[in-house]
Parts: sequence; structure tokens; C-alpha cells
Amino acid sequence: MSTDSKPRPGIPALFTQPPAIRDPLITETIDLQNATLEKCLPFLKGIHSTQTQFNQHGVPALQRDLHTGYLYDALEDYPEGFVAMDASRPWIVYWALAGLAMLGEDTTQFRERVITTLRPMQNPTGGFGGGHGQTSHLAGSYAAILSLAMVGGEQAFELVDRNAIWQWICRLKQPDGGFRVCEGGEEDVRGAYCAMTLISLLDLPLTLAPGCQAREAGLFNLTSGLPEYLSRCQTFEGGISGSPGSEAHGAYAFCALACLSILGSPEEMFNRHMDIPMLVSWLSARQSAPEGGLSGRTNKLVDGCYSHWVGGCWPLIESSLQGKPDTAEPPANSLFSREGLTRYILGCCQGVDGGLRDKPGKIERDSKPSLPNRLECLKRQLFILIFLEVFTKP
Repeated sequence: MSTDSKPRPGIPALFTQPPAIRDPLITETIDLQNATLEKCLPFLKGIHSTQTQFNQHGVPALQRDLHTGYLYDALEDYPEGFVAMDASRPWIVYWALAGLAMLGEDTTQFRERVITTLRPMQNPTGGFGGGHGQTSHLAGSYAAILSLAMVGGEQAFELVDRNAIWQWICRLKQPDGGFRVCEGGEEDVRGAYCAMTLISLLDLPLTLAPGCQAREAGLFNLTSGLPEYLSRCQTFEGGISGSPGSEAHGAYAFCALACLSILGSPEEMFNRHMDIPMLVSWLSARQSAPEGGLSGRTNKLVDGCYSHWVGGCWPLIESSLQGKPDTAEPPANSLFSREGLTRYILGCCQGVDGGLRDKPGKIERDSKPSLPNRLECLKRQLFILIFLEVFTKP
């Protein structure tokens, strides 16, 4: 399909043509960017053959029925080849349930199934593993606890051994203020965010348990030194890395900012522990034109899943600068293009049979999807629907 075709009425020129200024240096990265742009333009113009329903502004409709069916299917049986993803079982449950919740479906109908699925994943030493008999991990525990919260009811939360999980999180707390993701595992901002989410949702004590490494090093509670640790993760670019000295990344930026927001109000915590002008500069550079989508790192292509990771940073940043909004309406002086991101998600990311992709040209779901494609599409389904729920109006 020619990208020279006339765009659908109502679409601003910004989203229908290549940028006015383009890098004359031809590299492999530039070639990939140009190829991505050419694949996106027919969708952004509203002239791709798979797009049929549009509003007066040329924005495609959200295919709710297709996405809902896709997510219900994700909670059913998987082919035997999916045994390789056994450690991701709590995440598959969480991604599907959260996507359904965002679409207004009743997730309490899965209460018994979720409890039965997660019960064998909880270890007597505290926390949940990715699968039966696997080592407890903060990421898997995060997905498990949030899944229990979504299906609701006292019966669901009675499954959690609060004392054991508190003892376990205390063992993950590090003398420098951060958290390991599992005993003997890496320390990064994912661990910090997941730990604080669990502590908050389960109303766990903040006092460190006797005998844990961090307490013996002189810390007294689970939040000691944590804001300072997160501050050290901000890089020379202004973004936030997984650990001090690493590369800035959109997902780590969200984890760090969300963690600080649990510890206190964004207007207090961000201004105290982050260089906000540098952070805003780095986050702004993640949005591309004309695509409107977001990338996760410097010199990377747009990717649908960063609609959540990077897009989720913006309301937190705006809150730190303007305070908590009085209404659900987007602020008039938004720091990023909500319209651009909406057009990218609805125009470029929706699959014809349900589910969403990171960008046009990626393999979509079919009758026999490959393992990575199905799981990644499911992940993006949740992340993008969260964005639509938070940032857009019907």
C-alpha cells in the first residue's frame, strides 16, 4: 500500500507525513527507523485495509469485543510448548485479569480458579514463585498479589501468609536502601517498586525483622535509604536506570517514580530526590513524530508496551509539578502528546483478531501463534488498555 495516498479527513498533518527534519547520516538504526515509519504511515493516515471504523477526527475505534475475547482465551488452556513459560504463570494471570478489568469485565468470576492456581506457588519461606516449587520472586509475588486483589474477597487474601512474606521481604532489603528481587538475585528498582507495592497492599509492618542483613547494617525499617537509592539511579541523560550506573530505561523510570509515589506525594518526593527538568527532557525524547508512540531507551524504535511504562510516568510527573488534579480531565498543558499516543495505540497497535502489537509489521496472533508472540501481545494488551483507561475519554 502506498504511503503517498491521501489521508482520511480530520487527521492533522503532523501524523500523516515524515518529519520535516531528518538525520542525513544513514546507519542501520536510521534504516530501521525509516522502515518503521513507512509501515506506520498507512495506519496513521487511516487508509490501511484492516481499519474500518473511525471517529470524526480519523481515530480508529477500540475493538473492545475482539480484545475481550482475546483475554478470556488467554485464561484457558495452553499448548504443551508453553511449559517453557512456567515461571511466568502469575504474570499471564495478572495481564489477562487486568486487561479484562480495564474493559469493564467482572473478574471476580475467576476467584476460585486464581486461588487454586496460586496456592501451590506460595512458599513456606514467604512470597510466591513463578510456578509450582520455584524460588520466591518479587515480580511473581507482585503479579500474584495483584491478581488476588482483582478477584477480590476475604477468601482470596486469606491465601497470603503475611508474616512469612514480611520476613522474606525483610531478607531482600539491602544495606544501601534497595531490594533484591529474590534471595541471591539482582538488586534493582523493579525490586523496590514490587516490594513497596506488596507492603502497601498487604499492610505489612515497616519495621525490619530481627537478624536480617539490612537491620544488622544499621537500618531500622523497610523504607530506610530507599529514596536515596532511587535517586542514585538517575543517569546523566536524566532518565532512570535499573541500578546506579546502568543505562536509563522507560520501565525502570516508571518503577522508580511509582515507588517514590508510594513513599510520599509526588510533589514532595520527586522534587526532593529527582532532577525533574532533566527527567522531563529525557522522557519527552521518548515520543516520536509522526508515529506518536513511545520508545523505552535512547536510539530505540517506538514500542506499544512503553505506552504504559513511559506513558505512566507522565501523570506522576505532572502531579509533582501541578499537584493532584481536581478532576479526571487531562491537564490543558500536558507535557506530552496524548493525541499522538492515542493515535499510535488505536491506529498502529490493534490486531485484526484481538490483542495488540508493539508496532505494524510484527507478527500478529494466528491459529498457531509462537510462544513469544502470544505472550508479548498479551502483555501489550494490558499495558495499552491501562493507558487508554487513564488518559483518554470515550
